[in-house]
Amino acid sequence: MAVVKVRIPTPLQSLTKGLEEVEAEGSTIIDLIHNLDSKYPGIAERVSEKDKIRRFVNFYVNDEDIRFKKGELTELKDGDQISIVPAIAGGV
Repeated sequence: MAVVKVRIPTPLQSLTKGLEEVEAEGSTIIDLIHNLDSKYPGIAERVSEKDKIRRFVNFYVNDEDIRFKKGELTELKDGDQISIVPAIAGGV
């Protein structure tokens, strides 16, 4: 199990008691999501569904988009920096 830092976006900070960054554990992104949910109930349902990341939520490991890696099965190592970024939609 890797111990990593996770940057929490503002819309999810109500679940982390206002924390912008938390520490969590996991060997993959989906493991990490389950670990986060055990500490901050409700976070998993906001970012995933049936162990798949919701399409409007992006995860980055050390600034690399996991969609170009192994998605929710992307492996983690100690010290990784994870960012959860809600997709922004809009237009003119």
